[in-house]
Amino acid sequence: MTGKSVPPYLRIAAELRERIAGGELAPGDRVPSTRQIAQEWNVALATATKVLTTLRQEGLVRARPRVGTVVAGAEGDDRAAPESEPKPASAAASAAFAEAGGSAAGAADHELTRDRIVRAAIAVADSEGLSALSMRGIAGRLGVAAMSPYRYVNSKDDLVCLMADAAFAELSYPADAPADWRRRLEAGARALWAVHRAHPWLAHIGPLTRPMALPHLIAYSEWMLTALRGLGLAPAMMLDVNVLLYSYVQGTAVHLEREKQAAGDSGLSGEQWMDAQAAAFDALTTSGRYPVFAEVTGSFDAGNGYDLRLDEVFELGLTSMLDGLALRIGGADPGR
Repeated sequence: MTGKSVPPYLRIAAELRERIAGGELAPGDRVPSTRQIAQEWNVALATATKVLTTLRQEGLVRARPRVGTVVAGAEGDDRAAPESEPKPASAAASAAFAEAGGSAAGAADHELTRDRIVRAAIAVADSEGLSALSMRGIAGRLGVAAMSPYRYVNSKDDLVCLMADAAFAELSYPADAPADWRRRLEAGARALWAVHRAHPWLAHIGPLTRPMALPHLIAYSEWMLTALRGLGLAPAMMLDVNVLLYSYVQGTAVHLEREKQAAGDSGLSGEQWMDAQAAAFDALTTSGRYPVFAEVTGSFDAGNGYDLRLDEVFELGLTSMLDGLALRIGGADPGR
């Protein structure tokens, strides 16, 4: 084949193969994700997926749980360290760290701050998700020695907490706080939705039953609870309402990150995926077993079908929940 007839995915695979052979990408190093390949070489996600599939079939890369696709090496010989890698805890450890290259990026290390680390980590999570986040990767992104971030952040878990608090710090409330309880709750919920929209990984930081003690998340709760004060609700119900609205936003926002992940894994956009499922849905709707579903979906014009828009679903759910809460607040037993 001539250079012009070589499929794009083979050309990109060849370039990455050269990086691996030349040592630019060593065993254990993360290779570009499908999104990064698509952006760097200006190709479709499906093409980027074929690139990684080709390298995987050749045994040059492999998928590593909670890390991503990395350069393959001898079994157990991956260079990437586990996330629990501790900070140097003694003079001897610090000396060993320096001998291992800790001083190579000394100039950059002097400029390193916790804020820079957190901002770099948020940028990674925003573009690639929490699964792509690693302390070593952040060090590489900032151009500092691999262990340098541990001087400012104890672990990846601590880093995620700092990232979450920084994200919640972006919550924007009306300058003039609404006096009406409903308008205040609406403002708080919409502000929380906007932050999750900007940072889809935020919906995956931890279970609802294990809340994080984050100053800016507590500030959000303060805003919401203030709306409920003086309505005659029992303290437990006030907290339940706050948790309910938070969990509604979080539960809806989960699908933002899941869609990004699905697009990256499959190489298909949401529209392309639905096109691929068209035959299966047609078989179900014409089977006669689901008449109401068939009636509803069949009512749309052929060229103007139903589009699932999360922003509209969010608004519908928020309005419905607040309508129900208004009835509850006006009920005879606000404590239940």
